[in-house]
Amino acid sequence: MVIVAKWIVILFGLFIIYSGFIMLFAPLKALNTLRKAASTNFINYAEITIRMIPAIGLILYSDFSKCALLFKLLGGFMLLTSLVLYFVPRRIHHSYSMRCADLIKPLYFQFISILAFLFGGVLIYCVV
Repeated sequence: MVIVAKWIVILFGLFIIYSGFIMLFAPLKALNTLRKAASTNFINYAEITIRMIPAIGLILYSDFSKCALLFKLLGGFMLLTSLVLYFVPRRIHHSYSMRCADLIKPLYFQFISILAFLFGGVLIYCVV
């Protein structure tokens, strides 16, 4: 189970880095993806459920990582917020993502893409 958790965290880190490239080179695509958050029941519950996988991976692998406290806190936060989102009406969740998308300009995605690269890299570094 520990090996599976390790690979889930590595894949999560790679996904975050990939998202950084989307934010840097295709910021409109990133913005449109944000606008789709919770837009349908399927998307809403799929995104909530899928984000629980790396959350559990972070928690399970935390004691074996270089950043045990970070992994426990981040995994716990992701898991807790996922559980809360199951009970938030979809239209409220979608409305929130739409408001965020209205505030974030494509150029902002390009600026913050560096944070995705750093965060994904830190996740992978803490595991390997």
